[in-house]
Amino acid sequence: MHFTVVGAGAIGGTAGAYLLRGGHAVLFVDQDQAHVEAINRKGLTIDGRETFTLRAQAVTPAQLPAALPRSGPEAVLLCVKAMHTPAAIDALSPVLGRASFVVSFQNGLNEQVIAARIGPRRTIGAFVNFGADYLEPGRVMYGGTGALYLGELDGSLSPRVLQLEEIFRASFLPHTQATTNIWGYLWGKLGYASMLFATALVDASIADVLDRPASRPALANLAAEVVRVAEAEGVRCEGFDGYEPHVFAFRRPRDWRGIGASLDRLVAFNRASLKQKSGIWRDLVVRKRKTEVDQHVGAVVDTARRRDINVPLNRRLVEIIHDLEEGRQQMRWDNLTELTSLNHTAYPDDAEVRAP
Repeated sequence: MHFTVVGAGAIGGTAGAYLLRGGHAVLFVDQDQAHVEAINRKGLTIDGRETFTLRAQAVTPAQLPAALPRSGPEAVLLCVKAMHTPAAIDALSPVLGRASFVVSFQNGLNEQVIAARIGPRRTIGAFVNFGADYLEPGRVMYGGTGALYLGELDGSLSPRVLQLEEIFRASFLPHTQATTNIWGYLWGKLGYASMLFATALVDASIADVLDRPASRPALANLAAEVVRVAEAEGVRCEGFDGYEPHVFAFRRPRDWRGIGASLDRLVAFNRASLKQKSGIWRDLVVRKRKTEVDQHVGAVVDTARRRDINVPLNRRLVEIIHDLEEGRQQMRWDNLTELTSLNHTAYPDDAEVRAP
């Protein structure tokens, strides 16, 4: 299969490199001219779990039409940040052929944005949970394996999704699965994403924050708020890599033993990764740019507002991330202490994790 990877950074660069090494044709597209030139000049290098360099073709968005066959691209992996999705799809739309389809290798609910512009039949959902970082032009760090689920938006198991499952299993992630509930995985990831955004409130590793007893009640209820909103949307959240959304859900009695066990598994998963801090932390500290908080946690808050559901922890989390982005606040443990205090006020019956 021929893949056009739009966004050749951490996720796109890693996935595309493994597809290329697996024998598939890959065209990389990136707006970073230096990255494009480096790939064309000396190849794309993957560091981390293993190190290898591949000769590859890369173009800028302006050069894309001339680099494609007249029939258009076959499979497009969209790997740009969520806030850039509308512009990326609008630029892609004129060059798509009759058989072209776009797979959202992104976080959040970008499939909704893509489908609104090019139609659901041209859109495939993907849940991606492997660690990677862009290091420098022509070089990406692959931090470790994780889950990959692929699915049609209508829940069908189409031939193209089954073909993608086979390709990614053989070339990249051996646990890749086709699913009939892609929305469940995407909403499930949003619950975990809320916890990841909370870990970026401090300058510490993901595992260290998730492992901190004082932070766990607020972290658990951040996820529980997301599960509540998803259920109001008629979505059954799915678990992955140690995260079990149904365990975090607001139920009576709360399953604090299960919550603690799920967090322990997430700690172990993240300690095993070479990527110790989140992409959110990297956006704030290294890249010094805005995060995807509005498209991820903000999307949950907006949906909750439409459903008349109160999500005080996620709402405040968005505000603190905005403060960090604008330099009005610094990363510190007091930020998590503030969420913990709010958690005590908002959920007094769930404020403390019960010991097993």
